[in-house]
Amino acid sequence: MILSFIFFMILFLGGFWVMGISFGLPDFQALVFIGGLLLICISLAFMMREGRSGATRRSKNWDGGPAAS
Repeated sequence: MILSFIFFMILFLGGFWVMGISFGLPDFQALVFIGGLLLICISLAFMMREGRSGATRRSKNWDGGPAAS
């Protein structure tokens, strides 16, 4: 759990760094900015999924029965 947190924190902060350096590049500013944004989104999505109770996991599906996972 701690190692995954450290890994995803590096992805999160690295995404901010990539977004920051995109403004200083002469070419491909938009692509680098979008890459940084994707790094942030991926790190947040995986961290929510890997949480203690799994914020994106459901214990029951829509019909009330147990989820097939």
